[in-house]
Amino acid sequence: MLFDDYRYFFYITNDRSSPAAEIVFRANDRCNQENLHAQLKHAVCALQAPVDTLVSNWAYMVMTALAWNLKAWLALQLPEQPGRWAQRHHTEKQTLLTMEFKTFINAFLRLPCQIIRTSRKLVYRLLSWNQWQPVFFRLFDVLRC
Repeated sequence: MLFDDYRYFFYITNDRSSPAAEIVFRANDRCNQENLHAQLKHAVCALQAPVDTLVSNWAYMVMTALAWNLKAWLALQLPEQPGRWAQRHHTEKQTLLTMEFKTFINAFLRLPCQIIRTSRKLVYRLLSWNQWQPVFFRLFDVLRC
């Protein structure tokens, strides 16, 4: 063996009052950590270092983590309206919150759309259908306001 093999683990938090050991324990104690790491490593590529300096690698990791957080933010913005569809809306919100990143990209961001410019407005026509379009339109109504 020519070189020592070092592995570094990073924990990003805004909790300044807890000691480092407690933060690490809480992070490792949460369930589904393996899935989160797999998503960040393969789907978002947050754990790959494509550039040469530590600062630029940090910036790349922050950008990919923001893309990952977009999914969670949209899920938390999704309204759960009381009444007839309350259970369905709650289930859709929880499914979106735990959805894999590649599925989120294909369901919400890679939508084929035709843009038509008329004399007074722009018309966006979705050219395909998927099961997440009702959720997409509910999110659109919330974010439009």
